[in-house]
Amino acid sequence: MGNLQISDLPGDPQILESLVRMEPACWFSDRVEPYEGALAYVGLGPEDVAATSARLARFAAFFQCAFPETQPMNGLLESPLVRATALQSALQAETGTAFPGRLHIKLDAQLPISGSIKARGGIHEVLYHAEQLAFSAGMLNSDDDYAVLNTPRFREFFSAYEVAVGSTGNLGLSVGIMGAALGFRVSVHMSADARQWKKDRLRGCGVDVYEYESDYSVAVEQGRKAAEGDPYCHFVDDENSTQLFLGYAVAGERLKQQFAEQAITVDAEHPLFVYLPCGVGGGPGGVAFGLKLAFGDNVHCFFAEPTHSPCMMLGVCTGLHDGISVQELGIDNRTAADGLAVGRASGFVGRAMERMIDGYFTVEDETLFRYIRMAKDAENLQLEPSA
Repeated sequence: MGNLQISDLPGDPQILESLVRMEPACWFSDRVEPYEGALAYVGLGPEDVAATSARLARFAAFFQCAFPETQPMNGLLESPLVRATALQSALQAETGTAFPGRLHIKLDAQLPISGSIKARGGIHEVLYHAEQLAFSAGMLNSDDDYAVLNTPRFREFFSAYEVAVGSTGNLGLSVGIMGAALGFRVSVHMSADARQWKKDRLRGCGVDVYEYESDYSVAVEQGRKAAEGDPYCHFVDDENSTQLFLGYAVAGERLKQQFAEQAITVDAEHPLFVYLPCGVGGGPGGVAFGLKLAFGDNVHCFFAEPTHSPCMMLGVCTGLHDGISVQELGIDNRTAADGLAVGRASGFVGRAMERMIDGYFTVEDETLFRYIRMAKDAENLQLEPSA
């Protein structure tokens, strides 16, 4: 049990009571500001996302060589946007509520290479690191054909360096698969929540996997410690990395293009509401940032968390951000949604994005399982609880 009391904390006591009881809660934030003003608090801008997008385009030739499954999309790592009419009908029937608008699903579980949203941020950070090393060594220029990275010469060069990461599963997969493909030595520090098949796949790629009985925060801390003091080891910091954040943010311009292709209008009369699963916050935070750059105040973003791991809602509601963990309030951080099993939110994302996120809500595991079944029955989609 934790040692903090709700009376010790700032924030709405009713919301905090619901979090402590680990029951479903919903909080519409009172921190939201117009997009133009809120952007100043992020410390990043459209030019940073444009640079990230250009980097991913440069690596398209490498992707096509190293991962043949990316060839049909010419090396573009992107996921489908599908209309979920049957699922919308099923949800309306279950709740007895008519939903206005149209429900779509952005299927990041089908992103190439690693099959989760982490394919955006995790893969990008490894690419950024590899590019910087190759630039510094005089082995690569930005106008080169990046297919050259898929050669023994470059793999031998990168083998002198290590990439480390702490993960509940999916980030480790993305960093491990991409790092190993380039030739890096990779170590992934995984929490007790991580699924065995993810560990097995990483080991099959030659990645060193370290397992901990504790939760995500301990795995991250151990990964960070292992990398400290080693100039040849780069630690992918899920809690604070801007390169992860920017990799996720590219999703905004990609979604805007998909909407245009499907003749979907987003404006003041046709607002967009986006519901994003949230663990430590980097993925949903980066995507929300990209969406705000793409659609401004016409998009409204909501973070969804398990009732047993509501770290972002707790951090933003109290204003303490990474200064508080769910465990300190006796919340056990145990959930079947392994990718969201995080007890302490990213302070970087919480502070940067709190003026752009319209609301937060928590969901019970039993509900996640029911919705997984509903998505399978209605749309024939196979999803993880974290989706």
